[in-house]
Amino acid sequence: QDKVCSRKAEQTNPASHIHATSPPLRLLSFQDADIDKKPWYGGACDRKTADDALCRSSRGGAFMVRKSSGQDAQQPYTLVVFYKGRVYNIPIRFIAATQQYALGREKKGEEHFSSVCHIIENHQRTPLVLIDSQSNAKDTTMLRFPTRP
Repeated sequence: QDKVCSRKAEQTNPASHIHATSPPLRLLSFQDADIDKKPWYGGACDRKTADDALCRSSRGGAFMVRKSSGQDAQQPYTLVVFYKGRVYNIPIRFIAATQQYALGREKKGEEHFSSVCHIIENHQRTPLVLIDSQSNAKDTTMLRFPTRP
């Protein structure tokens, strides 16, 4: 789920290109009503466009939120983060039962947020755990530099 930024070659994980076919069914929370006006919102830009924009910025902690490729109601957005020469694509899940959001795969003790905006605000103050999809190595960074495609 991450990409090494290099002029020579791009590494991608083929399994991360699976697209869901469900139509978008999610309701915008009040806090997300103006999400398209946020300096970090990339809208419907595709993965490559988002990855390229963050690689060009080459600033650790550069980030954006884009609509997920599959437009799935359970995973409406992806948080894209640049750190140590790599781009990480982290799913933002919508939990219908509680009308909240969470990052990545479901896990015990995960944080839930009332809006995408709250996720961003939280990780501008507290570290975000990044997991390398090949090695499972963990690192942390803060969301520092809002980026748009």
